[in-house]
Amino acid sequence: MSSDATLSAQVNKLNLNQSSTETDASELVSVVDDLLNQLGSKFSTLSSELISKMDEMSRRLDNLEATIQAGSAQAASDGDE
Repeated sequence: MSSDATLSAQVNKLNLNQSSTETDASELVSVVDDLLNQLGSKFSTLSSELISKMDEMSRRLDNLEATIQAGSAQAASDGDE
């Protein structure tokens, strides 16, 4: 992320931290749109990462379940002998 895309850089660009009331409404709308786009992008990235991690966890649980069932089946067949 570039430094001019951060919230503080955009606030400084608009001089919102000063007592100036000359900020153009279209500039403010533009900054808010940019921030919403950034948040949307971050949310999408986080959602993708979360789904990926959940899929990996599901795969590992399936493998664990298969290993436990195979061990139980082996123990049962050893007990029958």
